Amino acid sequence: MMYRAEDKYNCTEAELYMLQSRMEAALRSDVNEGGSDGYRISSLYFDDIRDSCLQDTVDGVNRRNKYRIRIYNDSLDVIKLEVKSKKNNRIQKRSKTISKAQMESLMRGECIEDGASAKDPATLFNLAIRTQGLRPKVIVTYERKAYVYEPGNVRITLDRNVRASSRVEAFGEKNISYDFLREYDKVLEVKYDELIPGFLLQLLELGNMQQSAYSKYQLCRECARQYTEVSC
Repeated sequence: MMYRAEDKYNCTEAELYMLQSRMEAALRSDVNEGGSDGYRISSLYFDDIRDSCLQDTVDGVNRRNKYRIRIYNDSLDVIKLEVKSKKNNRIQKRSKTISKAQMESLMRGECIEDGASAKDPATLFNLAIRTQGLRPKVIVTYERKAYVYEPGNVRITLDRNVRASSRVEAFGEKNISYDFLREYDKVLEVKYDELIPGFLLQLLELGNMQQSAYSKYQLCRECARQYTEVSC
């Protein structure tokens, strides 16, 4: 499985609106979208007893992992177990579908059946549970519009209303109360194998937008820690 480039840009609502208008005119929407409004992603992020994933992100460590369980549109019909690895500013995602029972086991800090392979995210989860005390830390949710351009395997996503909840035991339930990130709650992400075609670079050009080391996990951990004292 190859590593891909991933560029992130913190955006305003006006910038996202303009980008979405351009994408709608030039690109195909992701086939996984259920409708014209996009879809909701909810992820339960895990970390170890030392919060190593969080600290590695803050420190900009060159090689690091993030562990998460992901669902779509508040439904448990499809549950994805994912390990996202970063190396030399490129990313790789290992993903597999798991059952609700397996999800609940991992949420309790219990291992699940795996394929005994480093390519299997369950193997990596189990190893981190046994050796590092991996446990759920925060729920991150947001709305996404996604577009694809097959040449170069380019995927462009526009994320809005990024918000956090520390009620990790409620993951998968509806009507969870969330805390909004406010000024950091919108982000453009561009993923590709090697190069972005020139016409796409022109579509993405807005002048004031700058690439950033935006991390939903880091920002939502910080927000969830603070929400009892001040509004995020």
